[in-house]
Amino acid sequence: MPIARSGNPSQFLDIAVDPVTKHQLNRAVLGAIRGGRRTIIANHNLHSLYLVHKKAAFRNFYKLADVVHADGISIVLLSALSGRPLRKEHRTTYVDWMPDLIAMAAANHWRRFYIGSKPGVAAWGAANLVRQWPHLQIATQHGYFDATRTSRGNQQLLRRIHKWQPHIVLVGMGMPRQECWIAENLSDLDCNVILAAGAAIDYIAGAVAAPPRWAGRMGLEWLFRLVNEPKRLAHRYLIEPWYIAALIVSHFRVVAMARLGFSLL
Repeated sequence: MPIARSGNPSQFLDIAVDPVTKHQLNRAVLGAIRGGRRTIIANHNLHSLYLVHKKAAFRNFYKLADVVHADGISIVLLSALSGRPLRKEHRTTYVDWMPDLIAMAAANHWRRFYIGSKPGVAAWGAANLVRQWPHLQIATQHGYFDATRTSRGNQQLLRRIHKWQPHIVLVGMGMPRQECWIAENLSDLDCNVILAAGAAIDYIAGAVAAPPRWAGRMGLEWLFRLVNEPKRLAHRYLIEPWYIAALIVSHFRVVAMARLGFSLL
């Protein structure tokens, strides 16, 4: 059976994360497609936690999601604030998850549509995938188009998606653009599974160096990415954590005052 939003998610710092494993995410995809239902699968990491507190449109996207999984190890660690801490197996990155998704799609003849990456990158990544999984059905659209809902480019894209009739749509345009695009165009997306996929196909195309899996196990993927893309990621990894730290301090201050019988006015 597919999993809908967990009845007992880990809630902390104004976000909610479902305690789901990669296996359960696979079941959610399989169940949505076989059951003819639409499922939105989102994820949280430290960057999205920051954006939730900065952008209302981004925050509203998570209200639409059926499943929200932990993408970053920091989310697993911070979940201890909820009293329902996540475990390491509840963290799933697209680097780890993509092989399962691709193999399932190829074996079941599911059509996939990927939106994102620079011109040529998505098509190159798709070609790499088809060489490995010859039965894979995949169409792509680069992310360098006017994503305004009523723009000509966006309407052309929606018509392409409708014509392709995909089972799975992956949107890899980076946070918060991909989430906002999904929310704004949801009513026109005729598919079973919608994924906010980040740089998933960039890694496959070789456009971005994939963090080694030992770094993922040690929670050091962020450092690997920062060294490889310092200009783009410096703010995310060196500035945003200080904002999150302030949220944590505020959280414990409220908890401490509550225990002392006070309330903040």
